[in-house]
Amino acid sequence: MLRSGGSDYMNMHSTSRIFSLMRKLRRWMFSLAAVSAIAGSALGAETITAAHYAVPVERYGHFALGRPHEYAQLVATTSSGRSLALDLGQDEVFEDLEPRLVRMAADEPEVILAIVSQRDRGSRLVLIRLNADGLALSAQSPAIGTPNRWLNPVAAVDLDGDGQAEIAAVITPHIGGPLKAYRRRGTDLVEIAALAGFSNHVYGTTELALSAAMQIGGRVRLLVPDAARLHLRIIALENGRLVETGRCALSAPITGAIRQLSPGEVSVGVLSGRQRIVIGDCQR
Repeated sequence: MLRSGGSDYMNMHSTSRIFSLMRKLRRWMFSLAAVSAIAGSALGAETITAAHYAVPVERYGHFALGRPHEYAQLVATTSSGRSLALDLGQDEVFEDLEPRLVRMAADEPEVILAIVSQRDRGSRLVLIRLNADGLALSAQSPAIGTPNRWLNPVAAVDLDGDGQAEIAAVITPHIGGPLKAYRRRGTDLVEIAALAGFSNHVYGTTELALSAAMQIGGRVRLLVPDAARLHLRIIALENGRLVETGRCALSAPITGAIRQLSPGEVSVGVLSGRQRIVIGDCQR
C-alpha cells in the first residue's frame, strides 16, 4: 500500500511538472510569435513616401519634355527616412518630369509609376516597388518599339470598379496616337483595351496634365483630348472596351492643365486662356 501510494504520488508529481513545463513552453512560443509579428509588421510598414529623378543625361537625346528631362537615376524616400536610388543602364533613361506614386489596389502600398525610354525601342511604363533590398522593378509594359517614341500617362485608377487600378496612357501623343489601358498581371503591364485618335501633350513642353480622370455619375471617366486637341473626349472602360461616352468642343487647342472645379465641371487651358466646361453638356 505504501509503495503504491508513493508511486502514485511520484506519478502525479511528474505529471504536474510536465504540465507546468508545457505551460511555460506555450508562453515562450507565444511571446516569440508576438515578437516576430511585431518585427514583421514594422518591416512591412515601411513605404515609399516621395520620389524624384536625378542625374540628368544626354545619352538618349529625344527631349520630348525639353531639357534636361532625361535622367539616369530615380531616388525615393521611405517612411523610415531611408533614401534609396535606382540606376538605369547606359541605353536607358527616365524620360519624365517626376515619378508618380500610385496605388494599384486599396490594400497595397503605393508604388512608383515612371516612364523609361530605351535607345532602340522607345518608351514604356514601369512600376517600381520597395523590397528588402531597396527599389526594384515590379512590372512593365511592352516598349513602343521605335526610338524617340514617347507616351504620356493619363492616370492609374480603377476604371471598371473591380478594386484593381488600370493604367491609362496615350501612346505617341505628338502624332495623334491611341489611348491604351493596361492591367498588371504578375510582372507585366498587359494592354487590355485601346482606342485611336488622342493627344495629351505638346512636344517640347513640360505640361503633362492635358488629360485627367474624374468621377462622373458615380463612375470613373477619362477626359482626354482628341488628336487635334480641339475636343475633350470622355472615355469609359465598359465590358473590357474603351468607349467614348461624350465629347466637348474646345474654343482653341488645349495647351494647359485640366482642373476640376466641381463634381461636374472642369477648367481647361487653351491657347486663348481658360475654358470652363460642364461635363453633363457634353455627354451623349
